[in-house]
Amino acid sequence: MTFTIQFIIDVLSLGGAYALMALGLVIVYGILRLVNFAYGELIMVAGYTMYMVGGTGLPWLVMALIAVIMAITAGIATDYVAFRPVRDKSVTAVLITSFAFSALLQNAALLFISPRPRTVPLPEIFSQTVQIAGVITPLRNLITIAASVILLALFAFLMRRTVLGIAMRAAATNFTMARMLGVPANLIITSAFAISGFLAGVVGLLWIGRIGTVVPGIGLGPLLVAFIATVIGGMRSLPGAVIGGFLLAMIDTTLNYTLPQDLLKFRDAFTFSLVIMILLWRPEGLMKGPASGQRT
Repeated sequence: MTFTIQFIIDVLSLGGAYALMALGLVIVYGILRLVNFAYGELIMVAGYTMYMVGGTGLPWLVMALIAVIMAITAGIATDYVAFRPVRDKSVTAVLITSFAFSALLQNAALLFISPRPRTVPLPEIFSQTVQIAGVITPLRNLITIAASVILLALFAFLMRRTVLGIAMRAAATNFTMARMLGVPANLIITSAFAISGFLAGVVGLLWIGRIGTVVPGIGLGPLLVAFIATVIGGMRSLPGAVIGGFLLAMIDTTLNYTLPQDLLKFRDAFTFSLVIMILLWRPEGLMKGPASGQRT
């Protein structure tokens, strides 16, 4: 029973973070049919914002809010700098500008801050533990679970019950028809990048809460996780992104628990092998997105 509770907590906490990462990536892909490879740098922006405001004496929640706002701002800037000027040209052009904007943010952090890890201020609650039915677990895991549940519920409400969410779903289903019916395309796309930045900012707080430091390349891991989760769940399916995130977390946690110590360094190889097996079975992902019209 103790093992089961610990396993469930680990899967839910890791899966919640993975699901939020995947949603931040797939919400942009669902509308533009383009992967935002600068998504990981939004997490880096949130981390370095926390580092830079750490000495101001502000309450931690205020610093966290500033970090999330900066991630949202960077997300919107991604649209204006890397996507909007070339999104009508070609997919290749957008991919190149996406990579270029990612490299620009990383090199800005290297030049103007530091290439070495920098400690990010965290409240004591992130280092405390709690006992549940005999299982001692870090309190940050429960914080991650609670934050994930709340944000996933709010995201579902936004997409199903608000005008913005309905418009975004319409744009994801048939972008051309949505524009013909009066949906403001640029506003919808910018909103998607803003929501992606918001999710990246929250994920940045939760991700850095596990390691306590930030480096210029910190976004690569979350970006890879988000991309794998969306591929597993379905690149155009929002529920699929959530399912893919939790499934990937279950695979990672199971391997952590079952692999011998000398094989743990090959965990990623085992993970990718299982992902390949899933995709051989379901090449389009576990869930299909809505049939779409042509994007223009």
